[in-house]
Amino acid sequence: MPDNVLDIRELPDGIAFKVRVQPRASKNMVAGIMGDCLKIKLTSPPVDGAANAACTAFIAGILDVAKSSVVITTGQNSRLKVIKVTGIDKKKFFTMLCLDN
Repeated sequence: MPDNVLDIRELPDGIAFKVRVQPRASKNMVAGIMGDCLKIKLTSPPVDGAANAACTAFIAGILDVAKSSVVITTGQNSRLKVIKVTGIDKKKFFTMLCLDN
């Protein structure tokens, strides 16, 4: 896979993609693409699931879906996570993030 190409898997009920989270940042933001992952900076610390909750809420907000539609499938204790979002397709994902497909 070429450098900096976001790996998004289409699922029957949504999409799944990799995220690299940087906790304790100065503000919540999408910082770009790092390898095959979406890099997200969050102000929350990685303590007691605070960063995970902030991550799912932030992604739900930027993709305009319910918080319950965003689930961390792997990486609950890691900076590298796989996120599943139901009720969205690849096209809407790229549109909401303002990324070219």
